[in-house]
Amino acid sequence: MQLYGRRSSINVQKVIWCLAELGLMEQRDYQRIDAGLDFGVVRTPEYLALNPNGLVPTWVEGDLVLWESNSIVRYLAATRGDGALLPGDPAKRADVERWMDWQLGTLWATLRVAFLGLTRTPEPQRDYDAINTSFGNASRQLQMAEAVLAKQPFIAATGFSVADIVIGLAVHRWIGLLENFAGVLPAPPAMPSLIAWHRELIERPAFKETVRS
Repeated sequence: MQLYGRRSSINVQKVIWCLAELGLMEQRDYQRIDAGLDFGVVRTPEYLALNPNGLVPTWVEGDLVLWESNSIVRYLAATRGDGALLPGDPAKRADVERWMDWQLGTLWATLRVAFLGLTRTPEPQRDYDAINTSFGNASRQLQMAEAVLAKQPFIAATGFSVADIVIGLAVHRWIGLLENFAGVLPAPPAMPSLIAWHRELIERPAFKETVRS
């Protein structure tokens, strides 16, 4: 099994964190191949034959080739771990998957502008109006998660799941921006339950072994 993608990518981190939660480790159980940004690879004909988007991650397992990080995570959780990260019951699974869709289509789509604007764009080229709007809107969206986490320990009622992985990584970047650019970004509303949940997530062994290593 092979995973293409650099470890610093949020979308690659979703996959390697999920794999670690399932007991699968890099080099022992699968091979990870650096790709994207300075590593290149993604515009080669060979890679584009696997993933025509020219993005990471891409998962190769025998004849199966998957791209789109949330789809890869769903596949891994559905085929391994006896439903620990993705319930088999349709209603419970839908609860997890709607939050995954929200992370990708709403939360990260909003926060991404601020993240790229502050971490990938040189200072003279930064559009601070767009950055502040992006961060402020993402903070308001996260109040939805705060309301849920005030009533239960994880995003889905079934317990820790792939919804926590994908949203947790977006929140990890949101908190990182808040810590590193506090004088630039608008102050968010207090979200103690979200902060406590994130603090527990980053102490999980699988997170430490993959995202923070």
